[in-house]
Amino acid sequence: MPVITIDGQRLEVPAGKTIIEAAYENGLQIPHFCWHPALSVAGNCRMCLVEVGMPKRRPDGSIELDDTGQPVISFLPKLQIACATPVADGMVVRTTSERAVRAQEAVMEFLLINHPLDCPICDEAGQCKLQEYAFRYSRGVSRFDEEKVHKPKRVIWGPTIVFDAERCILCSRCIRFANEIARQPVLTFVERNDHVTIELYPGTEFDNPYSMNVIELCPVGALTSRDFRFRARVWEMSFTDSICPGCARGCNIRIGVRNNEILRLEPRRNLSVNQYWMCDQGRLTQYGFVNYNRVDGPHLRSAVTGKLEPVSWEAAYDAVAAALRRYKPEEIAIIGSGRLTNEDAYALVKFARTVLKTPNLDFPRRDDPDFGDDFLRCADRNPNTTGVLELGLKPSAGGVGLEELPEKVHYGAIRLLYIVEEDPAALSPQLRQALEEAEMVIMHASNYTESTRYAHILLATTTYAELEGTYTNIQRRVQLLRPAVATKERERYQGLQMSRWDKLGAWNDRWTHGPRRDCRQTWQHLQAIARLLGTLWKWRRSEEVFLEIAREVPSFAGMTYQLLDAYQGVVLGKGRNPDPVPALQYESHVLKP
Repeated sequence: MPVITIDGQRLEVPAGKTIIEAAYENGLQIPHFCWHPALSVAGNCRMCLVEVGMPKRRPDGSIELDDTGQPVISFLPKLQIACATPVADGMVVRTTSERAVRAQEAVMEFLLINHPLDCPICDEAGQCKLQEYAFRYSRGVSRFDEEKVHKPKRVIWGPTIVFDAERCILCSRCIRFANEIARQPVLTFVERNDHVTIELYPGTEFDNPYSMNVIELCPVGALTSRDFRFRARVWEMSFTDSICPGCARGCNIRIGVRNNEILRLEPRRNLSVNQYWMCDQGRLTQYGFVNYNRVDGPHLRSAVTGKLEPVSWEAAYDAVAAALRRYKPEEIAIIGSGRLTNEDAYALVKFARTVLKTPNLDFPRRDDPDFGDDFLRCADRNPNTTGVLELGLKPSAGGVGLEELPEKVHYGAIRLLYIVEEDPAALSPQLRQALEEAEMVIMHASNYTESTRYAHILLATTTYAELEGTYTNIQRRVQLLRPAVATKERERYQGLQMSRWDKLGAWNDRWTHGPRRDCRQTWQHLQAIARLLGTLWKWRRSEEVFLEIAREVPSFAGMTYQLLDAYQGVVLGKGRNPDPVPALQYESHVLKP
């Protein structure tokens, strides 16, 4: 491979790489605005100008050496843009030389001449590359004292995006994204010189299913979300890495929380799953249910009022255990969910097979061909269908599945329905009828739904944003979820032994002062009920459940939370020999405070 030197560091770099790619693959920073590893090279911001030289050669082709025996480097008379200059063997690059620094200061001065100094009201403040580079690479003073050029502000590009042309630095990232990734070429440059701006083609709008990715792509605050606009400052929020539960793709996301309320979701890089992107629907629909319409604590239906009344956890678990004792195993049917984590699905299967000894166990599939596409969105709307099937969440031999369940309930063969994090009433009229006709309905639910109207016992469960666990996506990749929103249960356990992600949750609590919901993870409910029915499980946290899965299920062998975190997920069957993480470790945003 070619050997190059960047700021005194000798690096082996694959042929065909550019200087900026070589730098980022080796942990070196070169300032830039327009370059992005997933987009074509534009080379129009000039922020990545560097000095480039090659060893000087004599007429016979040999390398000329100086008095110390080192090659004499002949630098090009003009600076080169690192984003478009390919590496060559022997190349020497200077990114911090006097010439390079002067160029960086000049570019920053030009960019700031007409940029509005409205950082106090800009949504991007605190995670803006222009702010960061103004601090790191500019001179801190301006020689410009004329009237700034004014351009259109608050331009609606579509249902999700607002454009501020005065903040735009014309990097063209959004244009290239629309053309190359979203495949909706509706953006273009218009005008010339300092009046250049970006406009939509007449009669169009930017309404692609992936349009909101330009918000993170934009290195400044020119593109903002109509959903999040002016809701919070970045330094007021905590950010937690997690997985989107919107479909089986399992896009890696970052959850933004203030006062224990989710305010926004944004994509997180994983080159093996979602690259740098996520769909707009996942971004906009997968946090509202965490904030609102929540089941808080355990409830029993009153025989007097007929309403669900709050009770203590002990009373609720005693009522569940008493109800389960009244029925034979074959009279009990369990409806699980493809939204369960691997840990909760494993606990549910173990509960059904070893505690209740019922063969009647199934979960609904959610296939939506209209949602799926040829990029990221999957027709399977369950985030963990692959995982729950791998862990055995399906009817045993002779067991009753969802298709036969309504008839079995109608004729009295199934008398008790145990529903875990699912809403059967919303799936079909037949299942709603089964809920009405069942003698006893026990539910684990995070939100009030059509089905909770029929529950006799209701146990509050955590959402994906409040738990520690894993999903297995459509590529059979097991990925880690971390708690972003605090609950009363997590507070109770903070004084006990905690995993590293519990400690992360405790750190986030410094920033989240809102109310805590009284809810627990499904495996915690099942462990408490199993103990009342005579079976003792000794799990203290989700990580211990996962370690048992790794011991008992061959395809999970060798996996740990630490391994999943280090490798950004591990494919089933590769826990002892995981695939390497792709080399280019580039983040499109400044690190959050």
